[in-house]
Amino acid sequence: MVHPVLRNEADGVLRHPESCLDEAVGLARAIDLEVVHAECARVNRPQPSILLGSGTVEHFAQIVEETEASLVILDHALSPVQQRNLEKALKVKVIDRTGLILEIFGARARTREGMLQVELAALTYQKSRLVRSWTHLERQRGGFGFLGGPGESQLEMDRRLIGDRIVKIKKELEEVRRTRGLHRKARAKVPYPVVALVGYTNAGKSTLFNRLANADVFAKDLLFATLDPTMRQVTLPSGRKVILSDTVGFISDLPHGLVAAFRATLEEVDAADIILHVRDVSHQDSEAQKADVHEVMSDMGIDPEADDRVIEVLNKIDALDEESREAILAQTARNPRAVAVSALSGAGIADLDRLLDQRMNAHRHVVDLSVELGDGAALAWLYEKGEVLDRRDDEAQAHIQVAIDPADLARFEKRFVHG
Repeated sequence: MVHPVLRNEADGVLRHPESCLDEAVGLARAIDLEVVHAECARVNRPQPSILLGSGTVEHFAQIVEETEASLVILDHALSPVQQRNLEKALKVKVIDRTGLILEIFGARARTREGMLQVELAALTYQKSRLVRSWTHLERQRGGFGFLGGPGESQLEMDRRLIGDRIVKIKKELEEVRRTRGLHRKARAKVPYPVVALVGYTNAGKSTLFNRLANADVFAKDLLFATLDPTMRQVTLPSGRKVILSDTVGFISDLPHGLVAAFRATLEEVDAADIILHVRDVSHQDSEAQKADVHEVMSDMGIDPEADDRVIEVLNKIDALDEESREAILAQTARNPRAVAVSALSGAGIADLDRLLDQRMNAHRHVVDLSVELGDGAALAWLYEKGEVLDRRDDEAQAHIQVAIDPADLARFEKRFVHG
């Protein structure tokens, strides 16, 4: 595993090179690759033909020979020419960051749309590389065959065949999206607000999702542990129900084509009533990760600094020392749009629940209503759609004070109030 540190990037970059290397190693391990050597390589003058300097290439050729490595991953984008030249020089298969991420996405996608999206991105990527082999059959492992390996059928595809497949996938995706749009319209008829979790990969979104929803979504200390959107109904302390949506984690230098490819996840975020930006505050590059997520959200038309829907969830406070933890707790105490939690231990989850309740109730009106005691349907409707704050019953009527959305109040009056 090689992470190139380019001179023009080293000056203004927010991240530590060692942290970038650790992340790249994590990506490789996410698909069960054994990393026998990992190193940052400083590149003072990038070579157009090979990116790295000739001395650096010789250094890594020796390491490849000594470790008997069968694959070199360069944690940077490579042009097709650079990839081929590096393979010749190192005498081993070489893939870049994009190829590695596509492998992971191919292994992780579970839904029909997720698999189509990844295949589309993979084909577009391969089309620029004069495709020597497209290996999508009989794989023993998930992914898209950029790595080579046992159990793969070698199938030669030229540009025309790839182009035909791309056209077909786009048509299939439109049909899947149309169906999902119908599902979203049906869900909109159920007046449950949507709370979407976003954040950098491995920030703890799925662990938080499980904690809030009492669910069992796959959550592991693994980059891209979840890929497809997952939804659950959650009841807040006030009794109000919301739909919680977990999404794919973002990552630095994610190829633009892949950002576009996961429109399903991004659409759920854009349509959400509340967006929880989950951050790993124990990570040394937490601020840089925040900037990456903000950039993607801005691309979606969401201003994370100004949009009232966005709440920062500072996760993994259990991994901080006491002084740092106290500083984070003091910071969130002053910020009504932030909360500190540990999804793993449950610390701060009650505060997050209360904050969600406050946000959900912010636009509710408190009204006094009188309902006939015999009108069980109207009473049940108010308890389900609103938050009953007070109730007094006399011989004929229930006098209820309820916090309720204006739209739900209008529905109640149309349905139950006559004359």
